[in-house]
Amino acid sequence: MDSYIITIGIFIAINSIVVSGLNIIVGYAGQISLGHAAFFGIGAYTAAILATKAGLSFWLSLPVVIVITGTIGLLMGLPSLRVREDFLAITTIGINFIVEAFFMYVPFFGGALGIGGIPRIEFFGTPLHGFAFLVLCLVFLVIALFISWWFTKAWCGLACFTLRDDEVAASTIGVSPVKFKLLAFVIGTAMAGIGGALYAHYMRFISASDFGFPVSVMMLSMLVVGGMGTVWGPILGAAILGILPEVFRPLIDYRMLLYATLLLLVIRLQPGGILGDNGFVKSRLKAFSRGGKNEK
Repeated sequence: MDSYIITIGIFIAINSIVVSGLNIIVGYAGQISLGHAAFFGIGAYTAAILATKAGLSFWLSLPVVIVITGTIGLLMGLPSLRVREDFLAITTIGINFIVEAFFMYVPFFGGALGIGGIPRIEFFGTPLHGFAFLVLCLVFLVIALFISWWFTKAWCGLACFTLRDDEVAASTIGVSPVKFKLLAFVIGTAMAGIGGALYAHYMRFISASDFGFPVSVMMLSMLVVGGMGTVWGPILGAAILGILPEVFRPLIDYRMLLYATLLLLVIRLQPGGILGDNGFVKSRLKAFSRGGKNEK
């Protein structure tokens, strides 16, 4: 049971890292992305290839993973400068399918057989697994949370908030949509790449289907449920949608139906997410604070 709980914790931590990156793109910069699993997969495949074919350790390959996923994110972010809303959503979905097909049909990436034999992460010669790997994932999660928090305080984050609320007004006061939209894509996709590298070394086998469009839907659901534009929302969403499938494991064949139903309920009842401005948590805190003031 302890190993089972640790495994769930590892997946929640990895998903939280990836969804935190998605939050920078969607929640902070206001760009629609329905293909974030593609960058999750690019990070995983880059780490796997560097480990199995180049013999690089996780620590040596991680900077390469960040650079590659960030660079591809920069290139994939270019369509956001020309298309918006529904058209941008369709474009990101297409990117996800293209990347998945690339992994599936190019022999260099293992094709339909995937890539196996990925070594464990070692720390001073000691392979990490179980609780030690969970601690490693939590360390990277803390770094991801710090980046998200820093982004909300830095000038680049404030510029993205302005673009999200009104791009035309932001442009008139000198905020460059090109610069800050692409910056959000680079940071968000690089964080997804880190999560992908951790996933590859933990699973030790990956295939193209691990990073398909349903995974992108799952990640967006985690963000919407937790609260877009909040630092802690990705963790809450990843925890809820990471635990619920285990609780309802007998209904695993209906997982996507459950995700879609939960997503619709949140959009209808909690449009900003549980931790959003008008979400359940903040509403209860405001009511509690008012009650305390009335008593005084």
